[in-house]
Amino acid sequence: MKTTRYDVKDIFLAEAGRQRIEWAAREMPVVRLIKERFAEEKPFRGIRISACLHVTTETANLAIAMKEGGADIVLCASNPLSTQDDAAAALVEYGIPTNAIKGEDEITYYKHISVALDHQPHLTVDDGADLVTTLHKKRKDLISGVLGGTEETTTGVIRLRSMANAGELKYPIIAVNDAQTKYLFDNRYGTGQSTIDGVTRATNILWAGKKVVVCGYGWCGRGLALRARGLGAQVIITEVQPVRALEAAMDGLMVMPIAQAAAVGDVFITVTGDKNVIDRDHFQAMKDGAILANSGHFNVEINIPALESLAQSKRRVRSFVDEYQLKDGRRLYLLGEGRLINLAAAEGHPASVMDMSFANQALSLEHILKNRGKLEPKVYVVPEEIDKEIARLKLVSMGIEIDTLTPEQKHYLASWQEGT
Repeated sequence: MKTTRYDVKDIFLAEAGRQRIEWAAREMPVVRLIKERFAEEKPFRGIRISACLHVTTETANLAIAMKEGGADIVLCASNPLSTQDDAAAALVEYGIPTNAIKGEDEITYYKHISVALDHQPHLTVDDGADLVTTLHKKRKDLISGVLGGTEETTTGVIRLRSMANAGELKYPIIAVNDAQTKYLFDNRYGTGQSTIDGVTRATNILWAGKKVVVCGYGWCGRGLALRARGLGAQVIITEVQPVRALEAAMDGLMVMPIAQAAAVGDVFITVTGDKNVIDRDHFQAMKDGAILANSGHFNVEINIPALESLAQSKRRVRSFVDEYQLKDGRRLYLLGEGRLINLAAAEGHPASVMDMSFANQALSLEHILKNRGKLEPKVYVVPEEIDKEIARLKLVSMGIEIDTLTPEQKHYLASWQEGT
């Protein structure tokens, strides 16, 4: 493999990264099938792609598939703590310029985004919309050359729809997050399992018997609650949406305001995509030893400045665990600096679920190219035919067969005349 320009922690980690990338590929059969077709058809020949994603072994397999399809792709991290340094090093040896270091500071983080934009992309791939917003704020001269892009996560889609509603979004973007084969599986099963994994690795707590407060009952919250309850935890849900709160109650979970939950919870995990979900008043009500973690995209869901102001001391007691001692002697434990705990302290989502998410990325980018010039500068959903095809391929890879409608059944569903 040829080497190329990069900024990674240690290029000599590449061999270990390659082995883990190959291991992840075993669980990504849909991406493999897409890569094989791309290698033959080269749909991205002559196309420059700038990708801002969590630099993991699963992301590596997506990037390799795009390169096989002819793309000139560069990669940077979408979160300062989510990079797997061995995967980043291996990508360099695969000939993919990669700028990502686990634990990089904010200056380095945005420098890497700037380097990715120096590539003058035709297509953007984002996770959280930092790449797209930086492009629109600071690199407007490049926008005219962009054909379109994709967005991976809930937070990014919220930001991009806000841009579109304000008339600020200058090119079309497909919301990969909103595909059924993404949110029903990645958000629910991926976030649920990987968040539990991250908190467990960071703390080694026993979940059974713990009162676990899950802030938000979207698809990520549903998955997290499901997994925590499966381990014996007593799950409490906090919500602002009445329908979701009602659903949580009917799923057999306790539902209460965060102000009430703060006094009884042992572990608090935010998955809302919003700001200051756990705030100053809540810290003041928490019991000694409460654990705080976040699995939302940005580190704003827990009000860390407020926690800092309340503490009389702070120390690192374990990897990814900071102890804040308050003036009354109570200790609160913040995990992963408030960043995505499933990637900060663990490996993120299992490859099997990222297989579908990244298949959506690859096929959505191909869809943009096939429809260049036809799409308006707004946020689109993943085309239904792509969603269904990914589900079909995943079922095939799992050895599962399903029924098909007979002509009679199709006719019945398409008509209204028949009744009792």
